[in-house]
Amino acid sequence: MYKFSFVTSVAGKATEVSKELFHQIVSDPRVKSICDQIAKLSDASEISKLKRNLPAFCWHAWFDDGKRKNYAAHHSGLIMLDLDHVEDPRKKYEELAESALAMGLLVAHVTPSTKGLRLIFPVPAGMKMADAQTYYVKALKLQNVDACTKDLARLSFCVPEDYFLYLNEKRLFEGEEVEPAEPSEIQESTELPENTEQPECTEHSVPYPQDYDGIPYTMLVSALETQLGGTPAHGSRNNFIFSMAAYLRYVCNDDSEWIAQVLPTYGENATKWRRTIDSACQRAQYKQMPQIVKRAIENARLIVEKAEQTVDEEGDSLPPQMPVKLPKLIAHLTKNVPEVCRPSVANAVFPALGIHLNGVKFWLLDGTEKEATFMCVNIAKQSSGKSAVNKPIEYIVADIVERDELNRRREQEWKDATVNKGANKEKPKRPDDLCVQVLVSDMTNAAFVQRMKDAGGKYLYTNLEELDLLKQLQTNGTKDIGKIICLCFDNGKYGQERVGTQSVTARVDIRWNWNASTTIQKGIRFFKGRMIDGTLSRINFCTIVPDKTKPFIYGKYDEKYAETLKPYITNLNLATGHVECRQALDLAGKLLEKCLEDAALTDDDVLQDMAYRAVTIAYLKAMVLYIAHDMTWSKDIAEFVEWSLQYDLWCKQHFFGDQIANDKAAENVKPQHGPKNLLDMLPDTFTMEQAKEVRNQQGMNGGAQHMVSTWIYRGYVERDDLTMLYTKTDYYLKKFV
Repeated sequence: MYKFSFVTSVAGKATEVSKELFHQIVSDPRVKSICDQIAKLSDASEISKLKRNLPAFCWHAWFDDGKRKNYAAHHSGLIMLDLDHVEDPRKKYEELAESALAMGLLVAHVTPSTKGLRLIFPVPAGMKMADAQTYYVKALKLQNVDACTKDLARLSFCVPEDYFLYLNEKRLFEGEEVEPAEPSEIQESTELPENTEQPECTEHSVPYPQDYDGIPYTMLVSALETQLGGTPAHGSRNNFIFSMAAYLRYVCNDDSEWIAQVLPTYGENATKWRRTIDSACQRAQYKQMPQIVKRAIENARLIVEKAEQTVDEEGDSLPPQMPVKLPKLIAHLTKNVPEVCRPSVANAVFPALGIHLNGVKFWLLDGTEKEATFMCVNIAKQSSGKSAVNKPIEYIVADIVERDELNRRREQEWKDATVNKGANKEKPKRPDDLCVQVLVSDMTNAAFVQRMKDAGGKYLYTNLEELDLLKQLQTNGTKDIGKIICLCFDNGKYGQERVGTQSVTARVDIRWNWNASTTIQKGIRFFKGRMIDGTLSRINFCTIVPDKTKPFIYGKYDEKYAETLKPYITNLNLATGHVECRQALDLAGKLLEKCLEDAALTDDDVLQDMAYRAVTIAYLKAMVLYIAHDMTWSKDIAEFVEWSLQYDLWCKQHFFGDQIANDKAAENVKPQHGPKNLLDMLPDTFTMEQAKEVRNQQGMNGGAQHMVSTWIYRGYVERDDLTMLYTKTDYYLKKFV
């Protein structure tokens, strides 16, 4: 027995079909009447309207709660073959009958238009639906087969009893197993026979080119997405897909199948997605390539030209190699971590080292002064060893944590004393010197502001387990975490204003160094929308490139490790005031000049924009190492700092370069002024919700119903009362498109 479904209308709820229900449907006089009307028509639009009044079978599936969606579908074990453009379907069936019956045919009937033939077979064991369809098509040497029938939620409009040419009720409804012919050699090949129409669905077998003039289509699609404002939110997918398809026509030879090969579904139903592509390709096309497509091509080409030349065995670009000889402090901090994690740890230790410098400032190249502000994000694959830095950080901040514990105990004593006082008793005053520098990752904004106030100008530090934990500092006054990051780097004013007597009210210069880690996709999502506002350029990035050939082994952390580290930490703690190192400043100047020269030679705006702050971060590392090594400059420090700069820039360009370039290009697009044709912004067939969405995008709240009614009155749009869909009229398309 096969479980399959039927719906009373295209948008109706799916119901499982029993033998009795099946006969009730096909013997319904209404079905007979509608099909008779369809058979007399030649106009495709009129036929389409009448078809929507028919109930329909879904041979491929039954559905949870009757929701005819692919995500709620359970495969029935059946596959439908839909043969289009058959002049005499009854004669065609007679030609196929012997072979088809031998292969387990269950149902055969003429389609409502009487110009097609529909065949229902069982899916052979071990085959997927797509393979099963190809198997039957090849074995029966069929042509003009609609490959969209592989969709689980695909409907088949009902026909009256006299349209049925074959029906095996026993096998279909009463549980007798079907044993289709053995696939034998046919199963080995999934290619369609020659002269078979190319499938028009989500499965693409045409060997279309994978690039446009040397630009991979995936990159071109990404560039177009950016030009259109980024990937769509739920509810605006159809409009977005329509626009993308319309623009891709210019680089895909106006071929809908080619477009379907390169355009993502963006989460849209596959059938609806494909229908939207076809609709876009039917629209009148401008002779000249639109500027938006030209810009996307230019942006994508720049990205291709700036691709890294060095690749590993899997084709992934590799970061610059860390120097073999490291400054003594860095060599010590990285010696106990797996070799593959050492470049990451070598960069990630600086936020913790920097908090030991209290009131220490350095002169920058432009004559301004800067403190040792570091924010480091380790962006790497899951389970790659991002936590390797935790132990080195633990030992770096050990002396500060010890002092913090004393102040935490004093703070708790004050809290206990406050609670124990009666309601009418005077509460003890909170001590002013409760400096706690190393904070836990889970904190409220109020606690953060209080700790900054207590620190009296010293740096706070947090080792965040996840980058997303930064969002807990967002308040009504500071909703954008990017703004907090900018304030951290610039030591800007930060705080909160409250009127409650027990509330924290403070506004201080923010001094906060931190580490965070994230996976690659989460990191890209986190910084989306913050690519070109200065947020990325203020952060030091590092990563881990997995190396399966080397063992993942940690060294021993003990008293000896702590004792070796202690002199470097002591040097940092003792530093005061302005510290100068002419060699470090000269190196910073040379590094900046080289970055700007490279940017000019490669016409790389991203590198130019990132260079200034990246050099500043590298220079601050140089100064920390200079102080830690007893105010001694060395070639090891210079080589490490130069590598660290290149490594930081590589990470930023590798993970964010494409999006940065696209965002910069979008920023340069001149805004359009004046009224816009809202109907032109909608697909040829649309819903009222889409019309509302278009108005909302233009800042026009409400009025969608009146707008669409006006379009109908003027003959621009027709409404299908059954589906409640609106379709642009030929009159509108010819006059305005």
